[in-house]
Amino acid sequence: MDWRTIIYVILLVSLTVTKALPRTSGDTEFKTIGQRFTQLQEDNFKAIALILFAQYVPGGTFGRVAGMAEGVTALARRCAAVASDTPDCLKPLDRIFLDTICQEENLPQSAACCAKKDPERNDCFLSLKNSSRGFSSPLEKPDAEAACRNYSQHQQPLTGYFIYEVSRRHPFLYAPTILSVAPRYEEMLRNCCGSAAGPSRHLEECFQRQAPKVVKPVREDALRQEHTCGILKKFGERTLKALKLAQISQKFPRAAFGSVEELVVAVSDMHKDCCRGDTLGCMRRREEILRYVCANQHILSSKIQQCCEQPLLQRSACIVTAENDDKPKDLSPHVREFIEDKGICERFAQEKDLHLARFLYEYSRRHPEFSAQMLLRIGKGYEDLLQECCRPGAPSGCRSRGEEELRTHIYETESVMRTSCDIYKEKGDYYFQNELLMSFTKKMPQLTSAELIKFTREMTAIGSKCCQLGQDKLLPCAEEHLDLVLGEICRRHAAEPINPGVCRCCSSSYAFRRPCIGKLEMDETYVPLALTPGLFAFHADLCTTEEEKLQRRKQEMLITLLQYKPQISPEQLGSITAAFAAMRERCCAHDSPEACFLTEGPELIKRSEKMLS
Repeated sequence: MDWRTIIYVILLVSLTVTKALPRTSGDTEFKTIGQRFTQLQEDNFKAIALILFAQYVPGGTFGRVAGMAEGVTALARRCAAVASDTPDCLKPLDRIFLDTICQEENLPQSAACCAKKDPERNDCFLSLKNSSRGFSSPLEKPDAEAACRNYSQHQQPLTGYFIYEVSRRHPFLYAPTILSVAPRYEEMLRNCCGSAAGPSRHLEECFQRQAPKVVKPVREDALRQEHTCGILKKFGERTLKALKLAQISQKFPRAAFGSVEELVVAVSDMHKDCCRGDTLGCMRRREEILRYVCANQHILSSKIQQCCEQPLLQRSACIVTAENDDKPKDLSPHVREFIEDKGICERFAQEKDLHLARFLYEYSRRHPEFSAQMLLRIGKGYEDLLQECCRPGAPSGCRSRGEEELRTHIYETESVMRTSCDIYKEKGDYYFQNELLMSFTKKMPQLTSAELIKFTREMTAIGSKCCQLGQDKLLPCAEEHLDLVLGEICRRHAAEPINPGVCRCCSSSYAFRRPCIGKLEMDETYVPLALTPGLFAFHADLCTTEEEKLQRRKQEMLITLLQYKPQISPEQLGSITAAFAAMRERCCAHDSPEACFLTEGPELIKRSEKMLS
């Protein structure tokens, strides 16, 4: 068995237990609209109603969406006040929301769905949500002057409008995530709009500084959710369960296998609801998991007590980002029983998936220093080992080589990450990104300059975030963040195919996606760009004193050069880069930089073409 081989079928851990999480005596489930209102309190209830309507009605105006939210909140207030058992108060929440939408006249696209009966009606609205992806561009930095002008006139409605805008632009985003950024938006307005009468330049600078606190959490959560849904869609539920089994086993190493197994099934079911756009089902399942985890923290983790003391809407993010619990002191460092026990092959034959799940659980809880993706590769290696060594006629010492092959794979993976971090520390952000640009432009020359710069900038940010960490945290940080970027690239490929190599890496195995893309070389199917008069254009904007703009222009020209001559050698690239730098220095010191570039630019192209021919 070769650990480095790209394997086309990843670890398929089938957790066949489908029972719901067991309830505890302390559980409180809020079933009716009145109970939900009392639990969340009016402001939160109204905000979540606004989010749900904005997500469910693509194209609905703020006025229509806010009116529906007000109507549902008024009903909830009445039902909570008198603990009413009238039919309206006892209706399921999803039916109340859909009835409210269907009572509105002339809502875009809703008439066809409203003609159906439940559950077909709900499925119809979910299909509208799916078809509305791309309807609005993602949240960007708010317009400073308009936001402050509105803020001075009516503060509360403006916060509601912000929630509406985020929700309609991200119809699958978890509602509490949207609620969590609303206070940050209010804080930004208070900080920046206090001097709204001042120069607009100062407003822009203030928004420029503070907008990332608002926009970044939305983008990151939306990316993670899209990433998880991408895994579920492309590789199926069994792959998602394997990933969650590794992650939960690392976070809760004291938990028994049965408890982890139940959580894995519950989390997978939650993601199925979230990924199909069932916002209420997604929230309901998430809350069931939170109640179970917090009620059973004594057997799960000693690190989540503070999270469980927080309000329900804040618990999820807290638990996800909490430290992994300490490993049990009596936990043996090895899992040799999965190799050495005489009955291994019999168990593997009788209950293959359960046996593999137990191996992944035991190995993951012992190794918080490994990434979840690496743990899946280890699980796949173990499966291959047993398939080979448990067949009739296999040599008697067949299984014993597994440990050596495992050590080799671990060493190779850690070496890749260490080498990348050494290069990052030596070169810094800009030159490290250029190294990535040279590599990825050759692997994926079909991508645009903007895409290549975006993806490699995100990879460079991983170096900044992870390379400063100790060895015990480097691999989970680096590979799990890199997995998000590779997921973006693979979704881009799914929307518009890049090339056969990328197709193979994005389709064959989730666990081996990173090593597969890492081993891609120059795309042999690519037809290089033709040398046209406008391919390399040198203008006075190269003399800008804004370093960020200059760096981007240089990177765009580097990409174009590689798309024109993919087989350029490092020596040739170095010579052309030096010639370009000398030309830029001369022309930017010239009385007329534009005229200088118009004269010297074509000469540089001729010399470079001769050098490359």
